Amino acid sequence: MTVLVLTEAELRQAVSMDQSSLKQVENAFTWLAQDKVSMPPVMHIEVDAQSDVDIKSAYVRGLDAFAVKLASGFFGNPSLGLSSSSGMMVLMSSKTGFCEAVLLDNGYLTDLRTGLAGAVAARYLAPQSVQTVGVIGAGAQARYQIESLRLVRDFGRLLVSGRSPERVEAYVAQMHSLLGIEVVAAESVRQLVSESQVVVTTTQSKSPVIDAAWLHPGLHITAMGSDLPGKQELDARILKEADTIVCDRKPQCLLGGELQHGLAGGIIDDNTEITELGQITSGQLPGRTHAHQVTLCDLTGTGVQDTAIAVLAREKALAAGLGVSIET
Repeated sequence: MTVLVLTEAELRQAVSMDQSSLKQVENAFTWLAQDKVSMPPVMHIEVDAQSDVDIKSAYVRGLDAFAVKLASGFFGNPSLGLSSSSGMMVLMSSKTGFCEAVLLDNGYLTDLRTGLAGAVAARYLAPQSVQTVGVIGAGAQARYQIESLRLVRDFGRLLVSGRSPERVEAYVAQMHSLLGIEVVAAESVRQLVSESQVVVTTTQSKSPVIDAAWLHPGLHITAMGSDLPGKQELDARILKEADTIVCDRKPQCLLGGELQHGLAGGIIDDNTEITELGQITSGQLPGRTHAHQVTLCDLTGTGVQDTAIAVLAREKALAAGLGVSIET
């Protein structure tokens, strides 16, 4: 039996932030809505106060392989000169259950599919005309989310807010060079929200960073930082004020996304109209229906996204002759 082993460098060469990757991540949401997916709950392992590991997976009917992903967050690593997050994916045969590929991506594929999920949300929920985008956070996902957003919307100005002035300054310089647009450190989060048509939150916050009072007609918010119980980036009242609430997977978001706080506070209940993103990508339900709507998408990250991007990465790597095959 042969197992294909791919390094991070090879995976970066094989799959990138482009329209084919965007389409594959969009497919993942559609597969969910079409009931083609068997996806278990996220397995979360707390290692200590600053460290954890998540295990995600999903089988998609019709695909010849499925991924099992291990993603770690060890937030004391920067003091050691290491990245705070890492990971790998294992592709298993849908026919035999044997390992077919090991993707040693160090979290790259997770970063990529997460950023692209934000772009899928914006494709259907953001206003067509976007002048200014705001991002809260200045880490890796702040870059991936905004780079991905450029695949679906043009914009000429980017506002950023973060806890570390040094990281914000570095982010401003990096994104100006990368995108060739005006990139500015916002004076406040309130200013960032009030001047933006699209806002993306990318933090590890456990208390709201956006207040419901700051909402304005035509605003779209993608919140992707809250993915575990206790995390929170949005004032829960936003769930009451928004015209349209969308999430990647409702049970998962009620447990660990922004929806958990709306449920706990009695702001939403079983009768609240909440749309899953796949219902929109599959054409079952509409996304934004008029320019003045306030829309929200709560993204927690799903195992089917990992299977989707891993299958695409293997396909492109094989076509490019990348990787090492090992006989086992």
